Amino acid sequence: MMNTFSVPVSMNFARIFTVCMLLIAASTASAQYQWVDKDGRKIYSDRAPPADVPQKSILKEPRGASRTAPRAAPESAASSTAPSAPATAPAASPAPSGTDKALEEKKKQAEAAEAAKKKEEEQKVTAQRAENCKRALAAKAGLDSGIRIARTNDKGEREFLDDAARAAEQQRTQAVIQADCK
Repeated sequence: MMNTFSVPVSMNFARIFTVCMLLIAASTASAQYQWVDKDGRKIYSDRAPPADVPQKSILKEPRGASRTAPRAAPESAASSTAPSAPATAPAASPAPSGTDKALEEKKKQAEAAEAAKKKEEEQKVTAQRAENCKRALAAKAGLDSGIRIARTNDKGEREFLDDAARAAEQQRTQAVIQADCK
């Protein structure tokens, strides 16, 4: 009989142990710091924020955190030597802070992508200018040759260029050549 009672007791002990372990794990997971950095981003960490983060920027600390006591000591020491210094000292003297390497990498990639896009656009413009130059030179050669040039008007009728229209077209193609053939 003793044997039948020991199995349920050990199972109950295992359940109680599991529940306790889950509660302990949940309590350690809630030991998080939350603060706003100098750029206005919320930072979550299991470590205390750097010393250059002002107390007002710390949004959440784990229970029992002793970060507030050491913060008060330097401020009180600074206020005993110079009453107006605490308000300006943290902002005036930038403390060394770590840079976010991933953010810097993203910025570099964005700049590189922007530079590549700008270079691609410049290449498209250069290619378009070369094409315009080539067509303008061909049109100028045709106009300078003296052969009759015909165009289709709005009604779909074929009409030939007279001397005035030919001179105007030569001026237009010459302007395109000056703009695009550099």
